[in-house]
Amino acid sequence: MKEIGLQFQESRENIGISIDEVASDLKVEKQDLENLEAGNIKSFANVVSLKYLIRDYSKYLGLNAEDILDEYNEYLFDQTSKISLDDIKAAKKRLAREAEIQKEDKVRSPYTNSKKNESRIVFVIVLSILLVMIATVAIYFVFKQKPVKDDHTISYIRWE
Repeated sequence: MKEIGLQFQESRENIGISIDEVASDLKVEKQDLENLEAGNIKSFANVVSLKYLIRDYSKYLGLNAEDILDEYNEYLFDQTSKISLDDIKAAKKRLAREAEIQKEDKVRSPYTNSKKNESRIVFVIVLSILLVMIATVAIYFVFKQKPVKDDHTISYIRWE
């Protein structure tokens, strides 16, 4: 990483640009550029933002950004490939235990229902509506009035 930083510093000085001017043009902190040129990778919060800074700084100085990013990616691979498999397995187990503890400590309340409970509630509501509709139809047919037959004959009045 120090090689990349030195390459940036030498290019900037050869062009005759101050680090303050670069910080202003790229809209980054001067301290970030100083740390990058010094090869101090630990001062950056995450590797992605550092990668974007390297890309932008390379383009700004007229350097081949792809080559420098490849060099940076190789540096990252060299650093991260030194983690043993046992350490990775132990970290996975630790994370699994922490997740299990968080599940147990989770507060249950009506306001934090899971999706599963919400779908059950919807099912019960729909089923209740259907039962009420069936009962209504059944009651209607049971108590439906039969038409009353009128055996009275209509008498016609004759006017003479």
